Order: sequence, then C-alpha cells, then structure tokens
Amino acid sequence: MSALLFALALLAQDPAAATDGAAPTPAPEAAELPYPAGAPRDDYGLVSWCHGALTGYVELHDRVMPEVKRIETTYRAPGSSLAADMKVYADMNKQAQKDLKLFANAMEAAERASIKPLNTIGAAAVQRGRGSWSAAANLPPARVAQEWMSWTPPARCAPTAQRLEKNAKLLGAAFDPGAEMAPADPMAVTAVTSETPVNP
Repeated sequence: MSALLFALALLAQDPAAATDGAAPTPAPEAAELPYPAGAPRDDYGLVSWCHGALTGYVELHDRVMPEVKRIETTYRAPGSSLAADMKVYADMNKQAQKDLKLFANAMEAAERASIKPLNTIGAAAVQRGRGSWSAAANLPPARVAQEWMSWTPPARCAPTAQRLEKNAKLLGAAFDPGAEMAPADPMAVTAVTSETPVNP
C-alpha cells in the first residue's frame, strides 16, 4: 500500500524490538509538537482549526473512495489484500469521527467557561481549517485521492484538545483560552497568560 500502511506497521511493532531493547520513547507533549501551517497558536483557535481541517477531510470521503479503490486495486503489493487495505480507510473514518467529537467537546467546554464570547473566533478558525481542502475542487480526482489517502490530523490537535477541555473545566469562569497551565503547588492551579499572538 502507501506510506500510510508502512507507518501503521511501524506503530504496531513491539516497542522493545523497534529500539533494540531500549525503553520506548515517551510520546512528546503537545507543546513540543509543531503547529500546522496557517493554524492559530492559541489552544482554542488551534482546536477549532483542527476541527475544520478534519471536517473537510471527512466531507471528501464519499467523493474520493471510488478513486482510492481504483488506486489500491491498480497498484497492489504482492501478497497484499485489497480488503485489508480498504479496511484501513474505514478505520481512519471511524477515528476521524471520534476526533471530531473530541475537538467539539473541547471547543464547547472552552466556550462555556470563557469570560468572553468565543463563537465568532472559533467559527473563523473552523473555516480556515476547512479551507485547507479548498483546492480539491479544482484538482484531478487521482490527485485529490492521493492527498486524502496520506493525510492525518496534525499530531498537535488531539493533545491540545484534551488540554483545552481540562483547563476549561478546572478554571471555570477564570478560563483564558490562550493561557497555559502552571501548577503553583499540588493544591492550586493558576493560569499564565501566553504572549504568543494568534496568526491572522
């Protein structure tokens, strides 16, 4: 199949075998992951952007699947199963639905907890994310299918959504969607305002 199956195969490996017996490397924190190009830098804006980008991906599913099947049928690796490869895309679609719910829950928690209205900011970021797929309307079906087959939500999206929802619930009415959590002591949590501007 494509590089996607290769990446999935690597993820499925035994961690000890993949590192020659060394302890597996822990997953990076969200703060260590790169921002997607054109995405806002605050947590709420980023999660909204991720929701839009993933929505655009999901909306292309029915359009691209005939071409995806044609590509997978035409370029078969020896001994591979078309049914197994197509199941990967079905699994990706199920995961996309779960991620959309995660992003929506985080956005809703932030909107409920924020002392200022966020809806218009979130709607604009969603549209920006969805706009990352706007070129698909003018590209050949094979090209759109290839891009779609290899795309996954940016790695920063899910952990940022989890942090956003957690912060919103912990801080309640004092919630600032651009703030970072900084525990002062085990019994207290304070917000430190981020100086990072949101991309225009």
